Amino acid sequence: MTDPIADMLTRIRNALMVKKDTVEVPSSNMKKAIADIMLAEGFISDVKLVDDGFSGTLQITLKYADKRPVINGLKRISKPGLRTYAGVENMPKVLNGLGVAVLSTNKGIMTDRQAKAANVGGEVLCYIW
Repeated sequence: MTDPIADMLTRIRNALMVKKDTVEVPSSNMKKAIADIMLAEGFISDVKLVDDGFSGTLQITLKYADKRPVINGLKRISKPGLRTYAGVENMPKVLNGLGVAVLSTNKGIMTDRQAKAANVGGEVLCYIW
């Protein structure tokens, strides 16, 4: 697999389309950090690390409001073939601040608002709205 983050986002997107309660994703530190941001921003309801002896899986519990998914869209921005970076002065805004841009900075994985407050830029991983 060349892009595990895109695979995670696609699994979540597919599970939302068929109204699944949970989705399992192979675990990594970056995927765990992205899932923690989604949990903190209120897009999902729970994240569990299930240890299966090898590397483990992330069990993500999806969130619905009135039988409609809370996550309306997930978009991978920086891809292995074309990396996309943003500085503090040109930080992306998703839906005029209603969505979240997830960035990989030298201080860890954080949202666009956290990166702007910490005065750091980085690689734009994905948009969530």
